[in-house]
Amino acid sequence: METPAGIPKPQKEEVYLTWSSPSRLFKKRNKEYFTNIGAIVFLLTIILVFAREFLLVAAVLSIVFLIYVLSTVPPEEVEHRITNLGIESAGHFYRWEELVEFWMEEQWDQYILVLRPYFGTRIILLLGNQERQMVRTFVAKHIPFREHPEKTWVDNAANWLTKKIPLESTTS
Repeated sequence: METPAGIPKPQKEEVYLTWSSPSRLFKKRNKEYFTNIGAIVFLLTIILVFAREFLLVAAVLSIVFLIYVLSTVPPEEVEHRITNLGIESAGHFYRWEELVEFWMEEQWDQYILVLRPYFGTRIILLLGNQERQMVRTFVAKHIPFREHPEKTWVDNAANWLTKKIPLESTTS
């Protein structure tokens, strides 16, 4: 509906679904994982020091610190809401008009809702204990569902690298 001036009338927000889940994926890592990371970083650091690339050494060490923190500090619980106006996650609101499509994935025994906006990177929401079909039903009312998302070159490179250089054994 529009007002006499042609300005759209603001809609009243209706909450379809609310749930809470961790803010990001988390997997407790074992000693083997950190040992393998340490060995790779040590070799890379030696090569970079001989090449006199001290700034790259600092960058590599800062990335290793980030990996360590993300692997040891559990994520906080955040609230997610699906409404008639969009999706709110951890205090950020994404309007339906900003989103192109969505799909669902499973990683580390957790289900994930992935939203692709027109601009920016993917928005990832963990479903936690929420029923997947219910989430899919409400989101599909507003944006299209994609059964198999397109793999980018980054996805392909990451999959290839994890197969060729496993950082921890899969039988644990």
